[in-house]
Amino acid sequence: MPCTDNSVPIDQILCGDNLELIQRLPDCSIQLVITSPPYFQQRDYGSGMGNEKSVNDYIEILLCLFRECVRVLTEDGNIVFNIGDKYQNSNLLLVPYRFALAAMDTGGVRLVNEITWVKKNPTPRQFSRRLVSSTEPFFHFAKSDRYFYNPKAFLAKSETPQSPKKKNGTTVGQKYFQLIDKSELSEAEKTCARTELEQVIQEVKSGKTHSFRMKIRGIHAAPFGGQEGGRTSQLRNKGFTIIRIHGNKLKRDVIETPVATLKGNKHPAIYPVEVVEEFLHLLTPTGALVLDPFMGAGSTAVACKRLGRHYIGYDINAEYCEDAQQRVLQTSDGSQQHLFDFEANS
Repeated sequence: MPCTDNSVPIDQILCGDNLELIQRLPDCSIQLVITSPPYFQQRDYGSGMGNEKSVNDYIEILLCLFRECVRVLTEDGNIVFNIGDKYQNSNLLLVPYRFALAAMDTGGVRLVNEITWVKKNPTPRQFSRRLVSSTEPFFHFAKSDRYFYNPKAFLAKSETPQSPKKKNGTTVGQKYFQLIDKSELSEAEKTCARTELEQVIQEVKSGKTHSFRMKIRGIHAAPFGGQEGGRTSQLRNKGFTIIRIHGNKLKRDVIETPVATLKGNKHPAIYPVEVVEEFLHLLTPTGALVLDPFMGAGSTAVACKRLGRHYIGYDINAEYCEDAQQRVLQTSDGSQQHLFDFEANS
């Protein structure tokens, strides 16, 4: 049973069994759990998790911890688990997805998103009968529909404003003018189309409209699901329709970054601090308390210190704990800087 002691070891990395340690935390005390457990039979983890005889045993042990993560989570809290996959007898086991389904079956959480980490520098292996794995899932679970969520801060650096020339102004606008000229529209319809196209280009240049799309009868298909009186009707009766797009770029469920390496660090699998930072931006306010029950090389603690969040970390390996603590000590706090760009499509 969980301990009822309300003392919480803030900004500490503790060495020991994570299931025993997490049971000391009070209910509803953590705003984000983010972690990457040892992958199933990928490396020699000694007596630690990851060496189970079957994938079912691995998932069951992981679920014991997951249930405790749900218990300690606040009602507006979030859980993020990164789990790698495994080939066995040439079969991809789909370990991450087996875990995600089992986690939902435990009750108490909903699966909000699968965010795909695209590794820009995957391990350079050559397989004659399959492709190199270069992605891993991060599963985002929430305890209630009131979970903290700040999408404006997620992948924010990739959203630097474009100049009007790169928007649907000079470049794309000229393309639409050319399409109007080549279209089957009547001269009156073409004149009207050019006039409205000029208007929306000026809206983009002034910042009133973020971007736009134009559809022209005989060139573009009718909008999917269009109804009478809407864009389908405009396309048929006017010969064109203009779709204005307002707001920021779409937030995709993809993060692209290289795999992290640290000279002299003993941990065999380090996920990038920058990936953790993006989840901190998205799922926590400043000052939130974050738990990583598989702290490993300390990426979560480093990210928390940079962004003004508090952390608790567990790891069973004393060397990993020592290295992680040293890494945190060498980290400056309070920086809100994103350290690399992500691609985002609108």
